[in-house]
Amino acid sequence: MMNTMMNQDELFKNLISHSKEYGFIFPSSEIYDGLAAVYDYGQLGALLKNNIREYWWRSMVQLHDNIVGIDAAIFMHPTVWKASGHVDAFNDPLIDNKDSKKRYRADQLIEEHLQKISDKIEKEIEKAQKRFGESFNRQLFVETNPRVLEYKQKLETLTTRYNRALNNNDLVDLKNIIDEEKIVCPISGTCNWTEVRQFNLMFSTQIGSVSAEADKIYLRPETAQGIFVNFLNVYKTGRMKIPFGIAQTGKAFRNEIVARQFIFRMREFEQMEMQFFVKPGEELQWFEYWKQTRLAWHKALGIDDEYYRYHDHEKLAHYANAATDIEFRFPFGFKELEGIHSRTDFDLSAHQQYSGKKLQYFDADTNESYVPYVIETSIGLDRMFLAILSYAYTEEKLEDGTQRVVLRIPYVLAPIKVAVLPLVKRDGMPEKAREILHMLQPYYFCQYDEKDTIGRRYRRQDAIGTPLCVTIDQNTLENNIVTVRHRDTMKQDNVHINELKNYIYEYIAIEPLLQKLHQHARVLA
Repeated sequence: MMNTMMNQDELFKNLISHSKEYGFIFPSSEIYDGLAAVYDYGQLGALLKNNIREYWWRSMVQLHDNIVGIDAAIFMHPTVWKASGHVDAFNDPLIDNKDSKKRYRADQLIEEHLQKISDKIEKEIEKAQKRFGESFNRQLFVETNPRVLEYKQKLETLTTRYNRALNNNDLVDLKNIIDEEKIVCPISGTCNWTEVRQFNLMFSTQIGSVSAEADKIYLRPETAQGIFVNFLNVYKTGRMKIPFGIAQTGKAFRNEIVARQFIFRMREFEQMEMQFFVKPGEELQWFEYWKQTRLAWHKALGIDDEYYRYHDHEKLAHYANAATDIEFRFPFGFKELEGIHSRTDFDLSAHQQYSGKKLQYFDADTNESYVPYVIETSIGLDRMFLAILSYAYTEEKLEDGTQRVVLRIPYVLAPIKVAVLPLVKRDGMPEKAREILHMLQPYYFCQYDEKDTIGRRYRRQDAIGTPLCVTIDQNTLENNIVTVRHRDTMKQDNVHINELKNYIYEYIAIEPLLQKLHQHARVLA
């Protein structure tokens, strides 16, 4: 495959271009020159997004008898965001370069600088490995090489200082780090920076029929608070018993200073979150359970293990006593895909204080009331979409010397499951193909195509990630036998029409995958 030989920046550009060309993602309002960091999902993107959402929803809600789902409103009472801390503390450290007039997040500039130091260590190791070959001892080299030791010491010292500055909200020292390390603006190449200042990420608007009397409200920056304010409603109406969870998917909005890397960081995005309420003192064991369960959910799709890793937080949010990210290897490096957080009782206690309502759970077994602790799992649907596309996009050179672009999307998530293709546009084959299409459509998203040679049509289906192509030829007309071609292997099977639905089901149905996850969850529990 050509992916491994291609520069990652070039690969990412090709992926973005491919996404638009084939109807996955379009720039929003493109006929008006677009809107920065806002995107629309096209006809295939909407299907893929729905499939990811369904996989999450069914895995989270359907497979757990103690997790239910809700759909809370985007607009909420403004005091919700005061209680949650977003009004006072939902800020990013902002810095401007005076020469380029570009705005950046100070923490991201420093983190990218730290990554460059880490990359230097890896380059030293790679050079030594080439020099010494099979006799190379990586551990010994790392522990003894003066240059590596120097880089490691600098990385550790700077990371500790950076984390301390973030934890203490020390904007002056963040600026000092940028100045002392001579971190430059990627555009101007200069170190001519403003001071670091805080920037609140929430979008605000007004509600009310008369603007002069309107009240200020916010577009929600996360979906979690809709779950917390509905804790009592769900607990009582659902007759829930601790431990139990409440799941939700929906839009959230953040006025990101630097929204970049395609759909990785957007101003309007969708979250898939579950808040799991537990007895105080049991939160850390449930935290470990959900770490393992969520990583298993990702890996069940068949994506290689090397694409995932845990990243434990050194800097914890003020409400957390444990936090881990599941990071994915995007073309631009390992970045957060999903967060698992032990939020303690911060959220319910805060809403209890601000609302004056008692947000507690009564345990009939012990005859006591308490504010539950919470384990949160939170994943960005758009980031998951990008992770799937990043993994799937492959530029492949075939044995005959030709090339193809193929999206190796996991079969259960593919937007179009089956393409129905008459071999030629005559001899009754289109009519027979339409019959088969109508037979399959109630069960699967299908696409019919009769234009161009069969080879070109196969390539089009490869490019949009269709797992199976059903070709109707003379054998179909005479014996009711179709040819089923597999996307990844290009292997072809002869299948009788009466067996076609079951044949397809074995390859693309989500139920076997859910069964596998269900068994895994029961073993962990």
